[in-house]
Amino acid sequence: MNAIEIRNLTKNFGEKQALSGLNMTVPMGSIYGFIGENGSGKSTTEKIICGLIHPTSGSIKLYDRDYKNPDVRASIGVLIEAPGCFPNLSVWNNLIIQATNLSIHDKANAVRKVLTMVRMEGAAGNKYKNCSLGMKQRIGIAMALLGNPKLLVLDEPINGLDADGMRIMREILTDIANSGTTVLVSSHILSELEKIATHYGIIRGGKMIVEMTAEELENSCPTFVAIQTKDLEKAKAILNKKYSKVLEDEQKEYLRIYDAKSPQEVVKYLYDNDIIVNELKTDKIGLEEYYINLMSNKEVK
Repeated sequence: MNAIEIRNLTKNFGEKQALSGLNMTVPMGSIYGFIGENGSGKSTTEKIICGLIHPTSGSIKLYDRDYKNPDVRASIGVLIEAPGCFPNLSVWNNLIIQATNLSIHDKANAVRKVLTMVRMEGAAGNKYKNCSLGMKQRIGIAMALLGNPKLLVLDEPINGLDADGMRIMREILTDIANSGTTVLVSSHILSELEKIATHYGIIRGGKMIVEMTAEELENSCPTFVAIQTKDLEKAKAILNKKYSKVLEDEQKEYLRIYDAKSPQEVVKYLYDNDIIVNELKTDKIGLEEYYINLMSNKEVK
């Protein structure tokens, strides 16, 4: 059973088609990184899953049941855009109000539990308006966690956070997934998403381009030998005689050789051609570069 199964989903806003036959599968217990450029249909998909807007056509199943089923709807936690909090009330009181809305019996215990999960137990008395952006994002997640949802849908929860805020958010999302909750999270900060996601879905123009596991991504990202030398242009010209794919990195500081058998082979070849290598390393492309290459090279069909 999957947490989310979407088939042939379309959504039209007047004459504009936001989703065009989208297919999507989110396994239970996964952290599913939902990736795409602005206007690709990510937020529209998430809002449809959460029942905030209605699809034009297509089917959506959550845990093998229709997404409109009341019991299914009650098992979803959502943070899209900003949490709906009263600015002059404390974090605690805002969460108590949400727990009341959800008819949670032991409200105080439920609020303490979610505050602990998002590392906010020490800030319960703070007024919401005085909280930092990172704290507000965590408060939103705490609100979404009230009621012990099986599925958590988060739209850009990492955006705008500093390094420490992003680290805390990674830890929180990992803990949530380890507790058995499936997490669907969209983000433009792919380097952060890569550290926690177990599955990925890349959307473009309202269509799913590719879905893959983290392991499949790892296997799809080629390894390369990177070298730095005083004369990159001369080194590149020499390397092009032996290797079929030699590229400069974005900063034009290193040359990448993708089809070398070993770093030692590259160093020896350049040395034999009077080029001294100053720096040498092996590496592989990550999610961000994989995504950029996919977007620039793959046509949507």
